[in-house]
Amino acid sequence: MNSDSHKQEHTEVHEPALPGPSSFFEQTRKAKKVMVLDLGFLGDTVHTLPSLWTIRQAYPEAELHMAVAEHVTSLMECLPWLNRTWGYARFPKHATLRQNFQMVARLRKERFDVLINLNGSDRSSWLSFLSGARFRLGRLPRDGGPPLWRKLFTHVVAYSSNHEPSYVQKWKALQQAGFAGTEPEFHIEINQAHLQAAGLTKGGVGTSIHLSPFTTADNKELPPEQLLELIVHLQNDFHDKRLVISCSPTERERAKMKMLMSGLRAVPWKIFAGELNLVQLAAVIQNSAAHLCGDTGTLHLSLMTGTPAVSWFRPNPGMRAWIPAGGQYMTLAGTIEPDGKYLAGVEITEIVRAVRSVISMPRKTSEVPFNNARFVSEIAPV
Repeated sequence: MNSDSHKQEHTEVHEPALPGPSSFFEQTRKAKKVMVLDLGFLGDTVHTLPSLWTIRQAYPEAELHMAVAEHVTSLMECLPWLNRTWGYARFPKHATLRQNFQMVARLRKERFDVLINLNGSDRSSWLSFLSGARFRLGRLPRDGGPPLWRKLFTHVVAYSSNHEPSYVQKWKALQQAGFAGTEPEFHIEINQAHLQAAGLTKGGVGTSIHLSPFTTADNKELPPEQLLELIVHLQNDFHDKRLVISCSPTERERAKMKMLMSGLRAVPWKIFAGELNLVQLAAVIQNSAAHLCGDTGTLHLSLMTGTPAVSWFRPNPGMRAWIPAGGQYMTLAGTIEPDGKYLAGVEITEIVRAVRSVISMPRKTSEVPFNNARFVSEIAPV
């Protein structure tokens, strides 16, 4: 399935909001200290970045903070225009009651003028309420949230769609609060030192293909024999591209990587078995001609960096919110087999064909908008 095909059908869902959400920015335009609270996982954080950039432009003189899951804080180094990053325990364990009380105390101590929460989860919403911020903007959850949810915020916006990427939905919800902008924009800067840490150089941009073979669950992954077949095809069919394979630092994925490599005759050019932090991984993906993966966080890094990508997904009702749209992104939908351990219904020949297609597309830059997004994605000098 080409992720571009869903553009043909576009039915938006707009929930009723509290009176006057569009006045939020007008009421807060002189704010001196602003917090954006996003406590989701990697995908949630990446999809918040265009909204964060819009907020930065709206409050150019304000001190801008962002709270994210602790295990993704390294990625925020890509945002030199962000004043401060806060980490919040999410993985592998949720924050304890004590840690939540400590978070509330820290928030209140900072005396934020404005707090913006486009996530809407129960925990982040309560933290928003207890933060002490005078103005609190929340995005209504699709299910309307628990009882009294609206009381946790001074202003509420509501925008959701079954057909748009999450970052578009968040950005449009922000517009309901009076923030200006013509299109959502990913505005990042990756220092060249992170490429060097991975043994790569800027001069090698576009000479490799990056593969993230694993996800958080077997049923979202290709079977091992198909992964081996895919790697052999990538090595044999793309002679001008070197193959880079990486996985997360979890014990599960490292064991899978070891098993996968033992089945190969030709060793890939680079193998990263959990050694890279998120900003280094983003640099590797940005450096690649194409990125390949299943339904996992690295797909969002390819979106953030504007890198062409081919992905495979286990069908689910909310998948379109997490699939990049545009000609340089292609997604293959597999099938769910009742007794199947792995993802079925995806042919390796289809993946290889899709890789050829996305590589042939012109690389998107900040001058070439697509899918209502702009990319200012640079590799900065040391």
